[in-house]
Amino acid sequence: MRVFTSIDELAAAVGASIGPGPWLRIEQSRVDLFADATDDHQWIHVDPERAAAGPFGGTIAHGYLTLSMVPALAGGLYRVDGVAMGVNYGLNRVRFPAPVRVGAAVRATATIAEVSPIDGGVQMVAAVTVESDRGGKPVCVAETVSRLYRGTGR
Repeated sequence: MRVFTSIDELAAAVGASIGPGPWLRIEQSRVDLFADATDDHQWIHVDPERAAAGPFGGTIAHGYLTLSMVPALAGGLYRVDGVAMGVNYGLNRVRFPAPVRVGAAVRATATIAEVSPIDGGVQMVAAVTVESDRGGKPVCVAETVSRLYRGTGR
């Protein structure tokens, strides 16, 4: 994990690539819980028997499940000291170039693309790439936007 001792040190690191982080295995139980939470029970996600004969040879994670894991995956990459609060501000761009097969593990790398001042802190744009241990194309490429507020945090 890379530790930035301040927001200013983070701002000086624009262009830096961080990672890869630790692997996280995607199990069917996580996919099923996500399907229940989102009411997306499409068979390619939740029916292992039918999916085995489908286009991916088994069940796959929802693209939005993969995207929802980005904060956890990126959270293992870096920390910024002197931040009282961080807020997910949104996304500029997201793509899912390849599916995540259930049972695969994923991990992230990030490049700090931009750090801009805002009232009380900075807005950071990070280019995050999530890869699978099964190789091939990335499974998620996202440009995340976060707001970090100065304070007495960590």
